[in-house]
Amino acid sequence: MQYDAVLFDFDGVVVETPSSQRMYDALSRAYENLGRSGPAAATLQELMQGDFESIADRCRHLEIDTDRFCTQAVRELVRAQLSEVERGLRGAYDDVSVVRSLEYPLGIVSDNHPTVVTRLLDRFGLQSVFETVYGCPLTPDGLARRKPEPTNITHAMDSLEAESALYVGDREIDVQAAHNAGIDSALLTRSSESATDDALAVEPTHRLSSLTQLPTVLE
Repeated sequence: MQYDAVLFDFDGVVVETPSSQRMYDALSRAYENLGRSGPAAATLQELMQGDFESIADRCRHLEIDTDRFCTQAVRELVRAQLSEVERGLRGAYDDVSVVRSLEYPLGIVSDNHPTVVTRLLDRFGLQSVFETVYGCPLTPDGLARRKPEPTNITHAMDSLEAESALYVGDREIDVQAAHNAGIDSALLTRSSESATDDALAVEPTHRLSSLTQLPTVLE
C-alpha cells in the first residue's frame, strides 16, 4: 500500500504515557481549588473517554459551573504533565528518532490536550518533525472528537493534502479510529508495557514492536 502521509498517536507512541495516579492527583487539586472533595474515581475515566455529559452531570450535582470546572481541570492536568517531563519522570521514546528520517508528510492526532502535545514536542525537539498537530481540548466539541471518532484524523489528512495515510497508535481505539477514517493502521506494542489482546474488534493493518520497523512497512 502506498501512503502519502503518516499520522501518529502521541502518548504511548511518541512520548511515554502520563501516570494515571498523577493525573488523578491533578484532578483532585482541581476539585480542591473549587472547594470540593473528591473526585470520584470514575471522573478521571469520564474525562479520558470524552464523556462530557457525565462530567456535566457531576458538576450539576456538586453545584459547580461546568466551564469553571473544565478550566481548573485543564490547568491542573496540563501542569501535572509538564511537571512530569521537567522532573524526568516522562520522556520521549528512543525509537522516535527513526521518524526524523521518514520522507513523508507527518502529523500527530492525539486525545491529549493540544497545549500538552505542542509543549512536549517543543521540549523534545520534535516540533519541526510534524507538519500538523491535532489534540482534544477539554470542551464539549473537543471531547466529542476523541477517538474512535475519526474527525481529527480526517482534518489532519486534509491539512497535509493526503488521500491515503497510515495511522500509528498503541491502543485498540487507535485502530478503530483509523478504520472509521477509512485508512490503514499500525498497532505499536512495546513489550509488556503496551501489551494488548490479540483478539481485537478491528484488526490492524500492521503490527509493530518498535517504530524502527516503520520504514519497512512504508516501503
